[in-house]
Amino acid sequence: MEVILRCCAGLDVHKDGVEACVRRTSAGGKVEHEVRHWGTTTRELAEMSNWLSSLRVTHVAMESTGVYWKPIFNILEEHFEILLANAQHLKNVPGRKTDIRDCQWIAQLLQHGLLKGSFIPPRPQRELRDLTRQRTQLVDEASRISNRIQKVLEDANVKLGSVASNVVGASGRLMLEAIVAGQDDPSQLADLAKRRLRGKIPQLEQALDGKLTEHHRWMLGLLLDQWKSTQLFIARLDERIAERTRPQQAVLEKLDAIPGVDRRVAEVLLAEIGPDVTPFPTHAHLASWAGICPGNNESAGKKRSSKTTKGSRWLRQALVQAAWAASHKKDSYFQAHARNLMHRRGRKRGLVAVAHSLLTVIYHMLKEDTSYHDLGSQFLDRLRAKHLVRFHVRKTAEPRPTGHAHFRDSLIFRADPSTSHAFACFAQDDNVEGIASTLRVRTISSRPRLGRRRWSTQRSVARRGVPI
Repeated sequence: MEVILRCCAGLDVHKDGVEACVRRTSAGGKVEHEVRHWGTTTRELAEMSNWLSSLRVTHVAMESTGVYWKPIFNILEEHFEILLANAQHLKNVPGRKTDIRDCQWIAQLLQHGLLKGSFIPPRPQRELRDLTRQRTQLVDEASRISNRIQKVLEDANVKLGSVASNVVGASGRLMLEAIVAGQDDPSQLADLAKRRLRGKIPQLEQALDGKLTEHHRWMLGLLLDQWKSTQLFIARLDERIAERTRPQQAVLEKLDAIPGVDRRVAEVLLAEIGPDVTPFPTHAHLASWAGICPGNNESAGKKRSSKTTKGSRWLRQALVQAAWAASHKKDSYFQAHARNLMHRRGRKRGLVAVAHSLLTVIYHMLKEDTSYHDLGSQFLDRLRAKHLVRFHVRKTAEPRPTGHAHFRDSLIFRADPSTSHAFACFAQDDNVEGIASTLRVRTISSRPRLGRRRWSTQRSVARRGVPI
């Protein structure tokens, strides 16, 4: 095979040790190996960097092993071209696996240009990632604590969650604190409700009439304190993230204008993708890296499962959440897009497809430095107006049930692209060209609910020679 690099190194990374192999090819084509073992402390990694520099190594490749590659990358990134390879691309021959053989195999692949490096953002973006990912974990932990509180309330036969949508909301916290303090009168607990929940005081009095014991009160106090401390940590992270993203305020405002994307999701997108998308040649590369597009698995002419590939779970989670919110934005393109996809592919697959579309929009906005412009809820209907006409004409040509046998096969069809309605009119009279006929009109629209068809009867005049 062709030699791309004359001198390079491969590292097999572990928690407490690194196997380093330097592979050199002389002008005559002779290959030489030199293997050494190093520790993972800062002093030993600095000595390894000096050793690699003395051998005139220019490129270093290593496997992305958990988080153990990060300290090595931090030491070597200033002196060498680092290639962080996916573990799936580095599989060695079975039965010949040792740490020394692994580092030699990595060096050989790197020398012949057979490795593809992973996307490693600059240090400020990596630090922002740490903040947003820690906040996401704390938000998930707060949800788990809320579920544990609900579990204790159910054990005490307190049905607060059946009346209040959020047991740790403003009203729910006041009631929980009163319960922990020893209050057990349902009427006084229900009187602590705020705002709209005050309209459900009779239901609250029944729901709060339970069998609370001292054990339940102690558990609720513990969980409530844990929930409050988690919220304080989230608030501290919000302040730190706002401070670190202040220079990118213009980018955040553009992302915030997209339906379904709020400030928190925009911060996650900025941390995971970055304001510069040049490492990704096209939006397809970005979707593949994020694991939000279908995979390829074909063998012997048979196409197997094409499930989405593994990517950044943090970015995927934020995109799917934004897709769910965008699908509920009234009179928007993404609402119509989600309705169309969910009807055909199901709710979960439809959300992933909408997330893919959102990521495509985000990529072009960041690359071209443009603002978001919604296409409207009728954009897809205008694109497929002719297709809808052909589809319903073909449907009306099929034999109809006995109940519709009195309709004539003649058809008057009218399509209005501006409203995305298609009108299929069947004449009740055999004389379609009569001066006046009563028509039964079938109105098909893709904008109301999925799969719903409305029937209406109207008086229409069909005139000879007048195009419809």
